Amino acid sequence: MRANLEVSDYVVYTAEDGEEALRKYEQFLPDIILLDIMLPKLEGYHVLREIRQFSDVPIILISAKQNVADKVKGLELGADDYIVKPFDITEMLARVKAVLKRTMTDKSDKNPDITVGSLVISLTARTVKLNSVDIKLTPTEYKLLVLLAKDRSCVLTHTDLLTKIWGEHYQEETHYVRVCIARIRQKMGIPEGQPGYIQTVQMVGYMMI
Repeated sequence: MRANLEVSDYVVYTAEDGEEALRKYEQFLPDIILLDIMLPKLEGYHVLREIRQFSDVPIILISAKQNVADKVKGLELGADDYIVKPFDITEMLARVKAVLKRTMTDKSDKNPDITVGSLVISLTARTVKLNSVDIKLTPTEYKLLVLLAKDRSCVLTHTDLLTKIWGEHYQEETHYVRVCIARIRQKMGIPEGQPGYIQTVQMVGYMMI
């Protein structure tokens, strides 16, 4: 993995266990983390939980565990993607590129802010405020929130959201969007029915009211 990433012009730092992974992150502050779940000393889930307490750096989990429950657990803890071993190296590179692309600021928006009730989303600063209080979102959560806010009052299907946020190969991974929506709701705490609330449209998708 390291050799292929370096050939693709990435600078790579490696760690042999979970404790070293946390030290390396604080030392180098990488743009993305590829995190195996089954690590010595501290398992990947623990490392993910620790990093999410202070950082929204994109994290891709890597594991031989392929149950949906394992994927959901990782997503609920704040992972941006989940790759099942064994995998083709081109798939890994494509997912790294896709996740990094989601973290980039969109410079094309003419209106720098989206305001929905007490919710203010800054497209230039990439910040979210509710009643003037900062809401900390991961890059994927932020992208999903912006997509829903831009098309407020319109129903976006599961396929639409998965394709636009994660990519066309994720159209069947409905648990990705379900978990991400749940995390956004929990972090914002907007009561159901109030402006900015993300409403579930059964069997179809989601809509911001």
